[in-house]
Amino acid sequence: MSFESGLYVVATPIGNLADMSQRAIAVLDAAEIVAVEDSRVTGKLLHHLGLKKKMRRYNDHSSAGDRDSLIAAAREGVVALVSDAGTPLISDPGYKLVRAAREAGVSVYTIPGASAVIAALSICGLPTDRFLFSGFLPHKAKARADALSELAHIKATLVFYESGPRLAASLTAIADLYGDREVAVARELTKKFEEVVTGTAAELAARYSAQEPKGEIVLIIGPPSEDTVADAGDVDAALREALQSMSAAKAAGAIAKKFGLERAALYARATEMKGQ
Repeated sequence: MSFESGLYVVATPIGNLADMSQRAIAVLDAAEIVAVEDSRVTGKLLHHLGLKKKMRRYNDHSSAGDRDSLIAAAREGVVALVSDAGTPLISDPGYKLVRAAREAGVSVYTIPGASAVIAALSICGLPTDRFLFSGFLPHKAKARADALSELAHIKATLVFYESGPRLAASLTAIADLYGDREVAVARELTKKFEEVVTGTAAELAARYSAQEPKGEIVLIIGPPSEDTVADAGDVDAALREALQSMSAAKAAGAIAKKFGLERAALYARATEMKGQ
């Protein structure tokens, strides 16, 4: 199998090495340079495939000069871009290299394969006709709540990457802001202990608070139901009704869960209504 010179974006397995495609193996075999996130990780894959290749690190800290060097090599031969696992450019820095290569007139080819996002969506049982992938949720509680609030009214399934130590905290934040929307946690996809657990965010937060999960995690949130997608007038009406029997704080919490909105903003609005 022969390949034209250019930059080849090569998907690698997310766990099970048998998921490496024959075409991807052939591209790596033909490559003069393999651009990698971590040479130790990709080195193990190349060793498994029986290949010895020149690797060049390309990650968040790579410079414009690093990109120029890879593009120059791709003009004359095959340069393969891989990530540590899955499809490059999905939550990694490869887009800058691809953009620069296209601007320089260098051919860019895709060698598709595994993606944790698509793999998780395919088996979670939540709607997949519209989805939004938003990378990792922020580490800090306030930033995480702000990010979730920003996405609350998007009429699509939401997909995030998450780590085991932060999963329970993220699920608790989702429960506070999104109420009873269905959630799925997909873990260790394609590996021996692959699992997908579904339920409300509160249920899953309790599960993973008791036992911190291991492995790579994809966190999926079902879209809001029609009765939770409302305009400002609907929210105000619900707040007024809740304030007849609740304090401003409790009313804000209840309506935040119902509509998937930020509690702090609703509390400010409820306090304003009380004053009126």
